[in-house]
Amino acid sequence: MLVLRILLILGVISVAVSLGIYVISGDKRYLKFTWQLIKFTLVLLMVVALVIAMGRIVLY
Repeated sequence: MLVLRILLILGVISVAVSLGIYVISGDKRYLKFTWQLIKFTLVLLMVVALVIAMGRIVLY
């Protein structure tokens, strides 16, 4: 669970930083990068949640 929290915090920080850079610079590639970060973070969270759920199902 600690690893999941750390990954979530790092994902949120990186999305915030890339959105901030987009707002400051106005460059569209940072907006694309932000969208990729959001998708990657969501997929990673789903995979970790699935592994945790499968672990609980198998153990009980």
